[in-house]
Amino acid sequence: MASFNLGNRMKLNFIDLKRQYLQYKSEIDREISEVLDTTQFIMGSKVAELERMLADYAGVHYGIGVSSGTDALLLALMAYEVKPGDEILCPPFTFVATAEVVSLLGARPVFVDIDEKMYNINPSLMEDKITRRTKGIIPVSLYGQVADMDQIRGVAQKHDLFVIEDGCQSFGATYKGKRSCGLPDVGTTSFFPSKPLGCYGDGGMVFTDDEVIAKRIQSLRNHGQERRYQHKYIGINGRLDTIQAAVLIAKFRHLEEEIKLRENKGAYYTEGLKDMVVTPYIEGHNTSVYAQYSIRTDRRDDLSDYLNSKGVPTAIHYPVPLHLQEAFDYLGCKEGDFPISEKVSKEIVSLPMSPFITQDEQDYVIEMVRGFLKGTKGNG
Repeated sequence: MASFNLGNRMKLNFIDLKRQYLQYKSEIDREISEVLDTTQFIMGSKVAELERMLADYAGVHYGIGVSSGTDALLLALMAYEVKPGDEILCPPFTFVATAEVVSLLGARPVFVDIDEKMYNINPSLMEDKITRRTKGIIPVSLYGQVADMDQIRGVAQKHDLFVIEDGCQSFGATYKGKRSCGLPDVGTTSFFPSKPLGCYGDGGMVFTDDEVIAKRIQSLRNHGQERRYQHKYIGINGRLDTIQAAVLIAKFRHLEEEIKLRENKGAYYTEGLKDMVVTPYIEGHNTSVYAQYSIRTDRRDDLSDYLNSKGVPTAIHYPVPLHLQEAFDYLGCKEGDFPISEKVSKEIVSLPMSPFITQDEQDYVIEMVRGFLKGTKGNG
């Protein structure tokens, strides 16, 4: 491992999109130029092309391009006709969108605590939360690793519930040989720029083998139209822009190579840090796309401040669990209700991660983390 002194101090990007763009510039520019030439900016042919490519990759019949990962979740719930009074199980340790879309429809998010190793919803706690009003489950495949889908689906089938995977951080990951978003009744993902497969704005996709659900979502994303100016449902403007589809087509060609790089970078971090912090645990039958590389330490806040001062940007995914957010006060939850989520939220911190981070940069991050936690303040 390289040794760094003050003269070798680095300044890193948290996620290096510029390096990625320069790597694929000619392909991305060509795809965008083709859209500009056709001037088909809304629902142009590249949207359908991308939908076919990604549905095939996920191993399902239908991929429906939509305006964001949040709208992918919202549209999936709308397709299942979730209504006020319904209850949907979901974890409290996730990005707000998972539970937000449930509340937007007047339904009630019912939180289930997470597993402390994988940070995904704990299936063994779900049945105690199921009532006659429960309609479905939204497990989140957090940080790039799929939740325990077999156990989750077992509970769902026993109680006649639908399962919508929030795969907004895990597209490309596998669970027992099958890909994220192709496992449950419906899978959703996000193409936010920082995601493992990201566009240059907002975007998302819904995946399913259910023809009825797919046709409904195709209509709902376009104001509930079945044909022009003929509206069967109350829908939303939730379409994927054609230019974003073009960017994704170019970047998708390199996704598998980038996933391998992410796995290698993640393993390198883990080897360098596993004796100092809690590093990501990857289940033996899973692969992770390392949407984030997140570690845990009870000195999280001080470590984060120190790393930022040394040119190493950090992020906290997520500092306040959803049950303690003001927006969800109406649910009546309190501190102590979901102890694992609360513990993890106080300890978690994400380090710079992308397929294009160099070994020297990782060595610098590792040395800064180790130096601080040893109490030496590092050599930086």
